[in-house]
Amino acid sequence: MSKIRPSELRTERSMAAKPTVNTAESWTVWKKSSMAFVGSDGFSIFDGNGKLAFRVDNYCRRNKYLVGELLLTDVDGRPLLALKPQILSLHDQWNGYSITASFKTLIFTMKQRSILKNRDDDVEIFMHRSRGDTAERKSMEEADYRIQGCFQKRSCKIWGRSGKLVAWISRKMVSPLVILDEDVFRLIMVPGNHQCELIMAFIVIMDRICRKPFNFMLLCH
Repeated sequence: MSKIRPSELRTERSMAAKPTVNTAESWTVWKKSSMAFVGSDGFSIFDGNGKLAFRVDNYCRRNKYLVGELLLTDVDGRPLLALKPQILSLHDQWNGYSITASFKTLIFTMKQRSILKNRDDDVEIFMHRSRGDTAERKSMEEADYRIQGCFQKRSCKIWGRSGKLVAWISRKMVSPLVILDEDVFRLIMVPGNHQCELIMAFIVIMDRICRKPFNFMLLCH
């Protein structure tokens, strides 16, 4: 896995079916911290040109009540978004905060639609707006984004409020006969989506909400 170079894995564009236009941009998500700490479970996100765009470093697989906040950073390590789990949430709620100087502003809330764990994932995201706008406050009753599919199988679609497809993830193919494991997958952005860091934040939280059980004993051998 350490030898993988996303810029060398371009052939999947012609091998995977695309549910929307062919001009969608394919990014590569690698579930590996760029700092490569033992026991960490970070992310390295490469854009369509194979260049590192975002990072989540020192991302430990601990219980969500102990993990604190996760930081999505740019390639130079500057924090962009802080992601924090909501304590004692039956819906696995997480909150996303923008970071400017020394201030954090709540910008979205993300949670499972149901407290029941089904085979397929169904997650809603509510964007936070100005509290002074009554119309905006009422609109919070309807989710701004919805994620459906099976994240563990790397088969999810992200839908916008208008019902239009915003992005989706799928397994990454090296050749027509070779598919990489779940630690490396594609994130396909629909043209016109300029909130790449926001979509990536959703993916990071999905990994926590829908993650496979982690066996701590594996780190001890």
